[in-house]
Amino acid sequence: MIDKTALINKEAKIHPSAKVGPYSVIGPKVEIGENVIIHSHVNISGNTKIGKGNIIFPFASIGNDPQDLKYNGEETSLIIGDNNKFREYVSINPGTIGGGGITKIGNNCLFMISSHIAHDCNVGNNVIIANNVPLGGHVTLEDNVVIGGNSAVQQFTRIGKMAMIGGMTGVLHDVIPYGLSTGNRNSLQGLNLIGLRRAKFENKDILGLSEAYKQIFATKNINENISRLNGSFQENPLVKNVIDFIIKDKKRSICTPFS
Repeated sequence: MIDKTALINKEAKIHPSAKVGPYSVIGPKVEIGENVIIHSHVNISGNTKIGKGNIIFPFASIGNDPQDLKYNGEETSLIIGDNNKFREYVSINPGTIGGGGITKIGNNCLFMISSHIAHDCNVGNNVIIANNVPLGGHVTLEDNVVIGGNSAVQQFTRIGKMAMIGGMTGVLHDVIPYGLSTGNRNSLQGLNLIGLRRAKFENKDILGLSEAYKQIFATKNINENISRLNGSFQENPLVKNVIDFIIKDKKRSICTPFS
């Protein structure tokens, strides 16, 4: 059902099962999947594709131009997966040519009030971003990341799967998978052990990760510490994820207990 006051470009592709509320505005290059609910006063524009089952609350701004001074109207896109919730005043920008041209959101995420997803971000599945959290451009959030309210994530930062960021944290350094990070300038506080247990990982793998964590961050020379592991935890998938994350981009600073 489409409210009679909604302004929808005739070229927009909207699934018949989608609902569009009063005074919402939808541009010509927008695609909206089945069972999407768009509440009143939502603005969706640009080359934006929205999957099925998403719910978008009032005053959200989806797909408007990136806040990048280099952006000059190039054709870029925003791709949103399925079953996400975008609360009031959420804003999401499409990509830029310099960042690959695509901003991507996964499935089953919750974006709370006034959170912002900047250009060229890549957000995984089952991510929760609390109120008033901005992601700078080119940020990567892996699956099951949780970011507490009023935190801010600097551009190009990577946050690994199932990491948790405490409220009011300034995230300047990459956060390892399963890590806990807080602070005005983020430092590593340990592992998300509760989240790992809730996810039903094997206890032996969690214990192995805890031991590997101590060895990886025994000194400030993380790469040397990793080399000393000498394959000790090669059968542990949790440790493998952490090591792969660290060595994937050695140019990036990693959040440590010494940060």
